Amino acid sequence: MITNTELHSQGNVFPGKLNQFDQVVDTLTFNTDNGVILRLQVFRDSVIRFKYGTGGKLEEDFSYAIDEDGNRGYNKLEVIEKENHYEITTSKIICKISKADLRSRIFDLDGNIVCEDELGFHYEESYQYGGEIVKMSKKAQPGESYYGLGDKPADNNMRAKRFELWGTDQYAFGKQTDPLYKNVPFYIGLQNKISYGIFFDNTFRSFFDFAQERHHVTSFWAQGGVMDYYFIYGPDVNSVVSGYTELTGKPELPPLWALGYHQCKWSYYPESNVREVAAKFRELQIPCDAIYLDIDYMDGFRCFTWDEEKFPNPTQMISDLREDGFKTIAIIDPGIKVDPEYSVYQEAMEKDYFCKRADGPYMKGKVWPGQCYFPDYTNPKVRTWWADLFKGLIADNGLAGVWNDMNEPAVMEVPNKTFPDDVRHDFDGHPCSHRKAHNIYGMQMARATYEGVKKFIYPKRPFVITRSAYSGTQRYTSSWFGDNVATWEHLSIANIQAQRMSLSGMSFAGSDIGGFAEQPTGELFARWIALGVFHPFCRVHSSGDHGDQEPWTFDENVTNITRKFVELRYKLLPYLYTTFWQYVEEGIPMLKSLVVYDQEDAQTHYRNDEFMYGDKFLVCPVLEPNAKGRRMYIPRGEWYNFWTRETIIGGKEAWVDADIDEIPLFVKAGSIIPRYPVMQYVGEKEIEFLTLDVYCAIGKDKSVVYEDASDGYDYK
Repeated sequence: MITNTELHSQGNVFPGKLNQFDQVVDTLTFNTDNGVILRLQVFRDSVIRFKYGTGGKLEEDFSYAIDEDGNRGYNKLEVIEKENHYEITTSKIICKISKADLRSRIFDLDGNIVCEDELGFHYEESYQYGGEIVKMSKKAQPGESYYGLGDKPADNNMRAKRFELWGTDQYAFGKQTDPLYKNVPFYIGLQNKISYGIFFDNTFRSFFDFAQERHHVTSFWAQGGVMDYYFIYGPDVNSVVSGYTELTGKPELPPLWALGYHQCKWSYYPESNVREVAAKFRELQIPCDAIYLDIDYMDGFRCFTWDEEKFPNPTQMISDLREDGFKTIAIIDPGIKVDPEYSVYQEAMEKDYFCKRADGPYMKGKVWPGQCYFPDYTNPKVRTWWADLFKGLIADNGLAGVWNDMNEPAVMEVPNKTFPDDVRHDFDGHPCSHRKAHNIYGMQMARATYEGVKKFIYPKRPFVITRSAYSGTQRYTSSWFGDNVATWEHLSIANIQAQRMSLSGMSFAGSDIGGFAEQPTGELFARWIALGVFHPFCRVHSSGDHGDQEPWTFDENVTNITRKFVELRYKLLPYLYTTFWQYVEEGIPMLKSLVVYDQEDAQTHYRNDEFMYGDKFLVCPVLEPNAKGRRMYIPRGEWYNFWTRETIIGGKEAWVDADIDEIPLFVKAGSIIPRYPVMQYVGEKEIEFLTLDVYCAIGKDKSVVYEDASDGYDYK
């Protein structure tokens, strides 16, 4: 790993003196005497893009992350030339660009420093690959905190830590494992009660150092591409996340059933086993909306096929499950078996849709089917072809959604777990190597899958889930955190990852409840289900290698506890659906770490366990065995204990009783919570009225409820 200190002796190049300035409406161009260019674009009053070029040129604009709809527009833009700098003022911030070296300083309108360059932009030639290693360093203000960066399994506050972004299949990862499956180069800085965000839109392998190497410096750099980042001003964290989500795109509303409880395993087969599991849910009256089929439903793990012995009539099975309230979801991986008799392989070969090595041969790797080729999802023609392949599974067989896995992309039995660097990609008409395309490969697979599911499920809404992602993937799909482990540590990791994903614009996410690898105790499963029902995506998933993990696997007490919490999730579906609608409309994170809820309270800046579920619920999981409760931080304000209805004034730590059948759960005073009757699945009952639970407070407060048909597109 290259460090900033080492780079000082490796030929760093810095911008020279400004020798030319030009402005065209919202775009300002600064040229230096040594060929460095800064193009500064004012996207909004609170969003500024910084893009640097070298050698007297700027690369063509292209981004998979940026949502081109509705991102531009501001109320004020004033540019003034001063003796030593240019001063750019909007209605929210003031940005100063130095004439000596293009370093930037950004202030709020009161003159408080928000974010400033240390060395600023610099680069070095990459003699190994060609191109440049691009770097940016900024001053870390005293006491500054950092959040975001996707599903990293580390504490919420990233101060004094370093991370890498390179999508990696990390089976049974642990706390501090890095990198992981997803690549979200977006972080939030908070200092002196002022918050801002940085989105580094670069798909090469990249690194973020939050004042670890040098305690007064935060830096980020990439092993290729250009320095292209967006500054997003708050001043509150919620506004930063909302601004970033607006920039990279907001999702559609999912069908309401997608917010129910889902059951998955590697693998449910044959057909009789699937029917047995579904029947057991209904027998025990544990609500459930979706059953998943892992890779064993396929014929020899060939995607878009069925094993006719295990599933002789999948269409009838799926129809029967649907009659009983279950949606069926099936997995699809990117590896296509090398088999001349296999129609998907034949068609991709005829159309030349597989990825190739630099010298011409196809990229071949071992995955579940054995030797595989891999579609180049960065080619629009390939995405269209891939989308059309879903006609059989969706329109003909009746699947309700698709689950994408192994799309980092993961390759077995090779040291780096993925494609070699020399694999070529179309990159939507910008041909490149895998070094550039790796971090967005899973996103583009999920995009193509989403387009196919949407096409053939219409007029219903699509549901897709992906393991790998890049910024903007929330436009297409939900996600889960990959192959976790049935340990108490991983219960804590799942809690933090869900918060970080929400802070990173990807709220529709959750963990494998109970742990994928190994086997949980009944107590651990009960504690995990109590947490998992408060994550936007709620799915139990496990490896069949380690035993069963259905709610009735453990004992009657655990079964009853599972039913209690799953029923609570279904009662709160109108609240969760409203929270999702707020996420869709305004980019508001569905889960909020305490620092998002009250960033002015310094006690919230390093809290990991407590979080806000929407705007009204405070949740804190119990993370240790044999516990009868726990200490937790209650934020400022008045709160009702959900279970006892007792009130407590926050701004302090407190002991909260929570035996195995409870979780510390509080409701903000003044809230009105909409509630459904218990249903075994979404649509089982016609909802004729909402129950409203009112939590009284002195003064005025506001609660919102959103309703539509729960599926389809009339809501638009």
